[in-house]
Amino acid sequence: MDHTQFRRRVALLTAIVVAPLLYLLLLHAPIPQAKGYHFFADVRTCLGIQNFGNVASNLAFLLIGLIGCAWCYRHLKTGARLSWMVFFAGVALVFVGSGYYHETPNDDTLVWDRLPMTLAFMGLFAALMSEHLGAQFERPVLIPALILGVASVFWWRHTDDLRVYIWVQLAPLLAIPFLLAMFRGSYSHRIYLLYGLGFYALAKVAELYDRETFDLTVNFISGHSLKHLLAAMAPLLLYLMLRRRREVP
Repeated sequence: MDHTQFRRRVALLTAIVVAPLLYLLLLHAPIPQAKGYHFFADVRTCLGIQNFGNVASNLAFLLIGLIGCAWCYRHLKTGARLSWMVFFAGVALVFVGSGYYHETPNDDTLVWDRLPMTLAFMGLFAALMSEHLGAQFERPVLIPALILGVASVFWWRHTDDLRVYIWVQLAPLLAIPFLLAMFRGSYSHRIYLLYGLGFYALAKVAELYDRETFDLTVNFISGHSLKHLLAAMAPLLLYLMLRRRREVP
């Protein structure tokens, strides 16, 4: 595409990503943390660990995060390497933060659950920008995005307002379909981004039906534990994308 067309598409992408944040901050009322958020269906203790199912299901994040970090470390020339490293490091740290939260669920421990997730979301966002718009975008996007992501968690904890944190999760998810449709990208196998997006959507559905899933499976697995496993499929698919892709001339 020519330079003018590129600039127009970048401007449209910026509007698509930033408009929801402006709407949330300027037109939407503050969104407080739901009072019943910390009450989960599966509260069984196993091996001395309270809420074992919700804690242990985070192990998938640790394994996938470490594998992804190791792959990025060995492949020095992969596109947006720093951002992908941040993404997989955030995924691995979800095991620590979410495990800590689920053993004793409350607002204070929830901070440590959400912080690594913001690292993963903002690392992914910067990687997407870099590989579709140009490598020169990586650091200018990554550093402010990480600061904003971390700040969104502390802003929620200080004000009980989730609006900015919600946007941090939405930004890369909104960018994925637009980037795939409007930009060619530097690498093949971009369809894996949509696969990952699909599994993340399924994870959010499972989270909504925590008790129903627990009852339906005769107390085998709760919806929230299933959410962790489904959500972990997203970084797994992105890892497979990195392994299998080839540079597009």
